[in-house]
Amino acid sequence: MGYEIEFHPVGEGTKAGDAITIRYGEPGNYKVMVIDGGTQESGVAVVAHIRSAYGLDTVISDVISTHPDTDHCSGLREIIRELPVERLWIHGLWYHAEDVLELFADKRWTSQGLFDAIRKEYCIVEELINLARENGVAINEPFAGQVIGPLTVLHPTKEFYQHLVPQFRKTPDCNVELLKQRNMWLGPSQKGVLSRMFEALATAATSWIDERWTNELLKEGAVTAAENESCTVMFGDFNGTGVLFTADAGVNGLHWACSNAEYLGLPITSAKLIQVPHHGSRSNVTPSILNRLLGPVLPEGSPETKIAVVSAPKDDEKHPRKMVLNAFRRRGVGVRSTQGTRYRYHANMPVRANEKAAEVFAYFPKVEAYD
Repeated sequence: MGYEIEFHPVGEGTKAGDAITIRYGEPGNYKVMVIDGGTQESGVAVVAHIRSAYGLDTVISDVISTHPDTDHCSGLREIIRELPVERLWIHGLWYHAEDVLELFADKRWTSQGLFDAIRKEYCIVEELINLARENGVAINEPFAGQVIGPLTVLHPTKEFYQHLVPQFRKTPDCNVELLKQRNMWLGPSQKGVLSRMFEALATAATSWIDERWTNELLKEGAVTAAENESCTVMFGDFNGTGVLFTADAGVNGLHWACSNAEYLGLPITSAKLIQVPHHGSRSNVTPSILNRLLGPVLPEGSPETKIAVVSAPKDDEKHPRKMVLNAFRRRGVGVRSTQGTRYRYHANMPVRANEKAAEVFAYFPKVEAYD
């Protein structure tokens, strides 16, 4: 079997996003998948790429929306409008309203009222679902254990997802005490504090500190938004080569994905291609979760045994974080970045004209200090 996995450039300046296309199979019998579509502009570019590189008659077997952030799902509207699609995998947040009523603080909510309130806040998700229906596309929700072509969903489970939705930034206030009782409260940063913190960090000057191979400065305790923790995380097996797709998943989601992989008997630490979570942010990874995902820190000078790809716009000086890149490199993983270009990982597929090898990040002796 041949396969090619392509990470497309998304965003400008400091605004990043994800758009991934996958083609696998044999000549004359290829299947194509799309994981996230980035922005509207990148969605247009992905459609053009599929037509030119895969053929005008290409049918998309599966389109997967990992979470409702616009930098991931906006471009999928172009995919569904312009190309024949068989299945859309997307979480319909409001369809869980009846099951999660007790997880909201205001006890006056009815199932229909909550349904309507959540749906109103996620217009692009609603548009994607409506477009799929209009075009005869089957709609599924991706939950742990489901198989999508060569991919297995590791996270979220339906139970965890329903506990995360009330903590999304655009859903009504959640029942904190009940979530704490169930050990599912992610913390107050999920409801506004986090976005203000990111805004402050974006404008702050970066200070630099020395980091030795033997003195990892990446900290435990990373926190990200509930939307990110709800991301669909998947492990793929392409002719014996493992691939791990993480989207914007945070530490909680990644730990849950690892536990589900162990339960399912999937060897995710053997993955040869890994998507760096959330564009290389320090808010999504820690040493302990990287040890679980990638394996332990190796001796200094150890060769690269795996490849990671980070989606980051070319003009973003803060992403990917050098501290995160060093953490991957310590564990034998060489990182490539899109940053305005397309990265293609493939086997048993023809080389394309003018295709260039991506630059591999070296180890950085100086990294960004924590603010």
